Parts: sequence; structure tokens; C-alpha cells
Amino acid sequence: MKRVRYTKFTGDLASSFGLEDLMQALSDFLLDSGFNDPMSRFQEFDGDQTMENLREAIRQALDSGELFDDEAQEKYEALSEDQVEELIDQIIQKMQEQNFINAEMPEQGQGEQGNGNGEARFEVTDKGMDFLGYKALRELLGPLGKSNLGRHDTRHEAAGVETNGSSKLYEFGDTLNLDITATLSSVFAREGLATAIEGEEHAPLNIYHSDVHVHQSDYQSSCATVVLLDCSHSMILYGEDRFTPAKRVAMALSHLIRTQFPGDTLNLVLFHDTAEEIPVSQLSRVKVGPHYTNTREGLRMAQRILARQNKDMKQIVMITDGKPSALTLPDGRIYKNAFGLDPLVISETLEEVARCKRSNIMINTFMLASDFSLVQFVQQVSAMCRGKAYFTTPENLGNYLLMDFMSRRMKTIH
Repeated sequence: MKRVRYTKFTGDLASSFGLEDLMQALSDFLLDSGFNDPMSRFQEFDGDQTMENLREAIRQALDSGELFDDEAQEKYEALSEDQVEELIDQIIQKMQEQNFINAEMPEQGQGEQGNGNGEARFEVTDKGMDFLGYKALRELLGPLGKSNLGRHDTRHEAAGVETNGSSKLYEFGDTLNLDITATLSSVFAREGLATAIEGEEHAPLNIYHSDVHVHQSDYQSSCATVVLLDCSHSMILYGEDRFTPAKRVAMALSHLIRTQFPGDTLNLVLFHDTAEEIPVSQLSRVKVGPHYTNTREGLRMAQRILARQNKDMKQIVMITDGKPSALTLPDGRIYKNAFGLDPLVISETLEEVARCKRSNIMINTFMLASDFSLVQFVQQVSAMCRGKAYFTTPENLGNYLLMDFMSRRMKTIH
């Protein structure tokens, strides 16, 4: 009988670790917001997504010793410089084959010869962003313990397939999820007495419309959410990167909605001197922008987006660290005043908050700063639209935001 001898797998080093681990190791590089963190291993790249920077970032991840086991690490350290470059080429090829990144070659005019000045660039794909969102969600929910995630439960009931133990009389339009026990009990309560009196033991039972009962199920609503993300320059000032954690939270929320709340929608709006809507898949490329904070323009754009959504619940999740300091005038010019609470800017912004209230849009604000003037403004917003205000830090922003999204409880955390 022929025997087969199995030996230890000795594949190349590019196959000795998972690309998911590499993506996690590169997440700070891929999600850079323009903050020059001296403690970051990728701080010299300035967040520029060129292939050369990607190669150097992969090299640093390999040198860190976090990807290989002990045996593979020894093999890596024994490689020559040319072999390391070849290994990095193999890794980048695998990242493209598994659709984590897309390479973009520099454009050249027809008939022109490349002069070497153009730089090849790359972009993180939707799959790559979804994976980073998944990892961010796992990290944020980890400290909370086990969470039974599902759709948004309400106190209302409706006829459906998922039962909760109770039943109701059938009404036109209900799902015909028949409750046999309740239906027959109603028939017996009426027909049984007549049968006993008349002695007709085998008489057929007459079922009327008023006898039909259907199972009740919990009515679960859908929610349209707009994340209003402040990307003014203050988000990376004062020695702290507040924008990168906010980006991670937005990606985690996107993954949570896509996987656990499929009936919900999520849109992302950036606001600075003005406001703009971007797809979540483009979030990795976003850096902080101009210096001022045009909160009213962000609220306006969020309302236009929510007006198109046919959902039971509509909400705006605003993540900011600065008071409103800019305003779009009727002629299109931007009025700016960064000193204190400008009466014109504040009054126009609060008027936009009032419009949100009239449209039944809740505004939940997550504050990454706690100066007095900012607290005053946020308290006014929360009081006007019956929303919540969370005064938090970049470290626990995600925990507060995800707990709020899943619990829907009306409370303010100070």
C-alpha cells in the first residue's frame, strides 16, 4: 500500500502571516488624518498614499516583529536587502489580488515618455475599508463585554413572522401567521355551548372572521443616520489627534449598520468652512481641512439627505471639538469669526437646529472638548431637539457612540 508522508509546510514568508494582520498593523498609516504624531512609526510619511510610502510602511511593519512567529522572524532577519524588496513586492501583489488595495499608475500624455517624476499611488478598496471598520468595531465593543446586537426594538407590536408569545384579532393587511390555539378557542367558546345544548356532538364548527387570531411580533423600526464629522483644523491641534479616532468610529458604525441593522442607512457629511457629503469608502483619504467650523451648513446638508429617506427614525450624529465659527451667507460668501460665540453664527445655527426639531430629527452630539463656550452651545442644541450630549475623549468616543446607537436611551452623560 502506497504511503504519503506529510512534512512541515515551508512556504514563502509572504504566506506566513495573514493579510488581515498586516492591514491592522498598517491601519494608522492608511487612516492618517494629517496629525504629526512623533510617537507614530509612520509619522514621516505625512499620510501620502504613494506606493513608495506603502512599501516603507510594510517594511516597518515587518521589522516590528509583530507579524511573524519566531521561526519566520529568524528567516526574515536573514534576508538580504534585495530579498526583502522582493518580499515586499510579493506582499503588495497579494494585497491587490485579494482586493485590499488598488494601485494607481501616474497618468502620462499620449506619446509622451515617462520622466520618472510621477508617483504611483494606491487607494484602499471598499473591502479594505470594511475590514478596518470590522476591526474597529471589535475593538470598540471589546471592553463592553458581550453585546446582543440586533435591530431597533420598539414598544409597538405588529403582525409578523417573529412571534413574542401574544396574539391579536386578524385585521386586513396583517401577515397571516395564524394562531391556531387562540382561533379554535374562540370557536369552541361559541360553538361548543350550542353543541352541548343541542346534543349534536359531531356537528361541523363554523369559523367566523371574528374568530381568526394571528401571532403578534415586535415591530422593529428602521433608522436613517447622518454622521456629521467636524474636519476643521482644530481636530489635530493642541497635541492630540481627534480626527483619526472619529474616522474609526464612523467606519465601525458603518460596518455595524451593514451587518446588524440592514434596514438602516448611514450617510457621512464633513463640515469645515463649508460642508460636503462623501461615501464612507473614501474616508481613509480624508484629512482635516480649513480652519473654521460651519456647523449650520453641515446641518443643512444632513437635513437634505434625511428628507430623501423614508425611515421611522431619523437622527444626526455630530462629532465635533469646536464651537460654530463660520456661516454661509445668502450670496455664497463665508462669514468667519473664531473669537468667542459670534451672535450671528450662533443664532443662525440654532435656527437650523429648530428646523431639525420640526422635522422630527434628533441630534446627538459627541463633544471632544469641554471649553465653557462650547458646552453652552451644546446644551442649547440638546435642549432644543431633545437629543443627547456626550462630553467625551478620543479614547472613549466609540464606546459612547455605539452604546447610544444600540440603546436609544434618552440620557445625557457629563
